[in-house]
Amino acid sequence: MAPSIRLSPASRSLFDEPLAIAVQGLGPRQQVTLRTSLRDETGQLFQASARYQAGDDGELDLARYPALPGGSFSGLEPMGLLWALQPQKPFWRLVKRDVQSPFLLQLEVFEGHGERPGRLLAQAQHERAFLRDGVRRVPVREGRIRATLFLPPGNGPFPGIIDLYGTGGGLPEYRACLLANYGFAVLALAFYSYEDLPKEIKEFHLEYFEEAVNYMLQHTQVKGPGIGLLGHSKGGDLCVSMASFLKGITATALINGSVANVGAVLRYNDITIPPLGVNPKRIRVGKSGIADIIDALNNPLEGPDQQSFIPLEKAECYFLFIVGQDDHNWKSEFFAVEGSKRLQAHGKKKPEIVCYPGAGHYIEPPFFPMCAASMHLLFGKPVMWGGEPKAHCEAQIDAWQQIQAFFRKHLTGKPSGTSSKL
Repeated sequence: MAPSIRLSPASRSLFDEPLAIAVQGLGPRQQVTLRTSLRDETGQLFQASARYQAGDDGELDLARYPALPGGSFSGLEPMGLLWALQPQKPFWRLVKRDVQSPFLLQLEVFEGHGERPGRLLAQAQHERAFLRDGVRRVPVREGRIRATLFLPPGNGPFPGIIDLYGTGGGLPEYRACLLANYGFAVLALAFYSYEDLPKEIKEFHLEYFEEAVNYMLQHTQVKGPGIGLLGHSKGGDLCVSMASFLKGITATALINGSVANVGAVLRYNDITIPPLGVNPKRIRVGKSGIADIIDALNNPLEGPDQQSFIPLEKAECYFLFIVGQDDHNWKSEFFAVEGSKRLQAHGKKKPEIVCYPGAGHYIEPPFFPMCAASMHLLFGKPVMWGGEPKAHCEAQIDAWQQIQAFFRKHLTGKPSGTSSKL
């Protein structure tokens, strides 16, 4: 019997779902190298490989057999061939641009454990999709709003969430659509560098975000009385500002967010919040040319920088802080702790804070490979984001469950049976 790759699900799975990988038809205890390849929409190649030894029966199930040293990872890692994918081009991050088409994953099995691949024994292809069947993708161009709304299958109304990314700009849709697969109406909202929106971050006007909140609150498919906010990085402090000043926010989840306004002036009616000061002298650049910017921002508890601290005690919502303790973009844990102190000092409910040792800045949906360093648009050079690949992968899986449980609890009133595994 010729070797073959057995996958479950067989030909297609959602990107955030586990994929079971096995090889059958090998010789007893045969040594093989498995390799995965994936190209993003710009054609950039991501690859991972691992060395294995089949069982006495010639079967190799990645859920039962550990990877041997010498590949992209070692140990019992059933999903290692996905989370360990690394770009062949330096400082390149895996991003899904068109959520309506899947990523195509190539799997190959080679003979032996050599530095160069041996004879090809088996290969297979698998689609990693982003939209569950029946999820509707609705482009939104109402007033100034530039966004995409994802609606789950079935009859609504559904709990509503606005999803914001960081300084990358544009309109990333992949996290919003993956979340919509689980029964949420999610609005992926662009706020700069997209269509007719401002090309650069000069200042933020909260009225724009208020329009998006009102759009969701008035939508017939969105279950009231309030909505949720989900923000990563710069999107996180924008969500804190929205929760602090706008009505109709019930729950706010931040992924490595800040509780100080960062990057540009924030304006709302007659309120102005200056950006937190930056000291470029505190940026360290290593031999590799990669900058470590973790100490670049000033402390929002000191001097004039206190004016940048967002008055989150005004918020009438629940907060969840997801923190990567190896975040090198900024001090996410410090921000979460100071936000918590501020809320409690004003008699508000203590927020949930979930910390992940070994997780870096880009905590994405499950099975996105960790991005250790990439170009930073504001700094104009590659910066390190932090994280250790295996711990980061585990954090992404757990955080994804935590976020869904948080929104389910506060937007639908149904508690969920999720507890942190880490």
